[in-house]
Amino acid sequence: MKYGIIGAGAMGYRYGVMLQENAGVDVDFIDTWEPNVEKVREQGGVTVARDHQNRHVVPINIYYPEEYQGHPDVWIIFKKQMQLADELKRDAPIFHDDQYVFAAMNGMGHFEKIAQYFPEDHIIGGTAMIATVLNGPADVDFMGPEGSEAMHMSKYAGEIDETTRQAMADFKAANLNPIWSDNFMGMCMSKVVFNAVTNSLCTMFEIQMGQFIEYPGVKDMATQMFNEAYDACERAGIKLIETRQEEIDSVETVSRAYKYHYPSMYQDFSKGRP
Repeated sequence: MKYGIIGAGAMGYRYGVMLQENAGVDVDFIDTWEPNVEKVREQGGVTVARDHQNRHVVPINIYYPEEYQGHPDVWIIFKKQMQLADELKRDAPIFHDDQYVFAAMNGMGHFEKIAQYFPEDHIIGGTAMIATVLNGPADVDFMGPEGSEAMHMSKYAGEIDETTRQAMADFKAANLNPIWSDNFMGMCMSKVVFNAVTNSLCTMFEIQMGQFIEYPGVKDMATQMFNEAYDACERAGIKLIETRQEEIDSVETVSRAYKYHYPSMYQDFSKGRP
């Protein structure tokens, strides 16, 4: 299948480049940040590193929405929550009724915005335990060793279908390591709860995840916070896709895998994003 990436930022580049380079599928990138688009065109692609090493330029196709003439089978959306509504409005003329859309953005509320432009059964939800940093225009750093990527997928509405299965197969071929879930809300809330602990604490103390996990009291602190979140979800009738212990254990495994990473919440605050 052919993919169109809406938002050539940290995660947009991560998914698009890995799909193109590892799965061998066609990928187009759509972006509205002029310095980013023009830098890609100037240097012939995006500069990619992994954990600050092996910087190299990967050739890609990038377009402004107004000039795009392609027709991807699946859109992949990675925009900041505060930018999404305006982005979708600008991109609307290039959307088509037969297309599907996948999004694995942080937070909540983005699927409702996307559903204003796509049929609900064409929306594939996701969460990504994948850390990436955009250093500047057309310059991205993939955090973590190869194979550390982890993600979940679930349909926003309806049953899994052939297009969704093919997207999952392509993500697997790209080494993004997708896991399927039939529990859409539980999938979303599991990531929200993880971010509420790890991202919040790293941001509060302005530290990388590797520094965070070196604190001896991390496990006890995380356990208390996860228990509060799980208690609230249970009272709301939401069953998360991971157990309390699995969520606690993931703090250590993820933080060690992405030891050089400042979480996205820290990046938003440090750059003055609302």
